[in-house]
Amino acid sequence: MQPTGKVFLVGAGPGDPRLLTLRGRELLSRADVVLYDALVHPELLDLARSGTELSFVGKRGGQPSARQTRINQRMIDAARAGKLVVRLKGGDPFLFGRGTEELRALAAAHVPFEVVPGVSSPSAAAAYAGVAPSHRALSSSVAYVTATESSEKDASVHDWSTLATATQTLVIFMGMRKLESLAQLLITHGRSAETPAAIVEWASLPRQRSLVAPLGEIAGRAREQGLAAPALFVVGEVVGLRDELRWFDRLPLFGKRVLVTRPRHQARAFSRRLREAGAEAVERPSVRIVDPRDPARLSQAARDLPSYQAVVFTSANGVTRFLDAIAEDSGDARRFGQALVAAIGPKTAAALAERGLVADVVPREYRGEAAASAVLEALAARGMNRARVLLPRAEVAREVLPEALREAGHEVDVVPAYRTLPPDAAGQSELRRLCTEGRLDVVTFTSSSTVTQLWEALGEDALELLSKLTLASIGPITTATAEALGLKVAVTATEYTTEGLARALEAHYGSASNDGDD
Repeated sequence: MQPTGKVFLVGAGPGDPRLLTLRGRELLSRADVVLYDALVHPELLDLARSGTELSFVGKRGGQPSARQTRINQRMIDAARAGKLVVRLKGGDPFLFGRGTEELRALAAAHVPFEVVPGVSSPSAAAAYAGVAPSHRALSSSVAYVTATESSEKDASVHDWSTLATATQTLVIFMGMRKLESLAQLLITHGRSAETPAAIVEWASLPRQRSLVAPLGEIAGRAREQGLAAPALFVVGEVVGLRDELRWFDRLPLFGKRVLVTRPRHQARAFSRRLREAGAEAVERPSVRIVDPRDPARLSQAARDLPSYQAVVFTSANGVTRFLDAIAEDSGDARRFGQALVAAIGPKTAAALAERGLVADVVPREYRGEAAASAVLEALAARGMNRARVLLPRAEVAREVLPEALREAGHEVDVVPAYRTLPPDAAGQSELRRLCTEGRLDVVTFTSSSTVTQLWEALGEDALELLSKLTLASIGPITTATAEALGLKVAVTATEYTTEGLARALEAHYGSASNDGDD
């Protein structure tokens, strides 16, 4: 008899994927089935292991949604089949969701379950919008109320005559479609029309918008600004502290939607850095990293490594591909012997370090000419005037470095370790959609190939589409590639790393506070 599995109701948090609990992360990495809600950040689904069944069962007001009975049955059936099921719910499972209903269905079916709390939307609004529900001097009582009640009720159970003034702070969920009538109910039942009130839309995400206004004006102002669900409605004197407490919408890149075009396996650190500055990082690679046309040359170079006096790496991809080739030939780092190892750029050096190798040379300047000088100096310092140098790199790249080494008398073998290609048809279509829908602010280029491949993906409309956006480049070589196509690059990093690019974007948009409301 197959053992029964288990269902975990996991709170996904309010939106920012960094707010998922450690327990939630652990369970997502182990799950056989993930049933997720509408407001769950898509990045959380990347935490699931390969082969996990991912199924959207979310509900949004006014839109077709999965029936709750069907969701319940899917959990029961999967658990009875011996699977570990994660029911991933926005915010906290027990705060104005259907968590209790789902657990009762599981209990009735004798299916084991566990609840993993999540960061709730009011907690997120308090932290990210500076609208704290409580304050020792202003509010020692808070009421959380949902404006959307069960359709099975004959009438609302809310006694607004009491509720309007029962607590010093009132937090209303799911009230945007009734905002005007809610505000009027509160005023009719004793709240002053001058009471500070706030709407926080998309709390904790870069698209967050906050509006502060007197209770009597809040509905009209929200309508003028087009605020809509998901949003929280907060009423109370604590709202008046927002200007002192706000921090998120004052970040230098707050609200900017930034396209990250580098390959997905290299994008995460850069995307994380952009989010820390308040941006929404949209990862859509404009390049694919694939095998070179002649993989046998790379394999042969891995076997012949002991015959080289120096190895120069120009990218993290070159490091990964070459060391993988050594491993596939049953070799390891010992094959480098006494060879001088050079890494052009700190990211390349970091990729070597991850594989247990420390670069002997990391030029301060990453451009070809300066990098060549640094490598030549290191070779000369070792008394190598005619060294045999291996350069595993992209199949198409600048010739400045190998030519400078050859001119100095060294024998240089340039071995293609990988190729960069444009994304597949689906990826190209997604890039075109992003660049045409009008919701992007910035496009980042981290290499010349990300420029040329995005240009190719966008086709004949590339110049028109990209000219409407702020283009940001990792360095002058990448900028020159873009400008050769007729593009205007607004931001060029002076430190040729993704960290340098992030800092350049921050400087471009300025460090002054970004109001974003009121």
